Amino acid sequence: MTGTFQIANKIRTLRFMADEMTQQALAERVGVTRQTIMAIEKGKYSPSLEVAFKIARVFGKPLEEVFQYKEASR
Repeated sequence: MTGTFQIANKIRTLRFMADEMTQQALAERVGVTRQTIMAIEKGKYSPSLEVAFKIARVFGKPLEEVFQYKEASR
């Protein structure tokens, strides 16, 4: 593989579609802090596999619908 890759996510959109769920509410359901959810959402932090699966499960989505591994824009 060439280039730089990053993990993108659709957490903000999914929260909005889930009756505008707050970062705090998601954090409580996943078992992490609101700051962790905020950092993951902004792409500043990549979640552990366990946390990624927990987030996907909260929204009832497969992991690939919540997180994408794609080439970073330059």
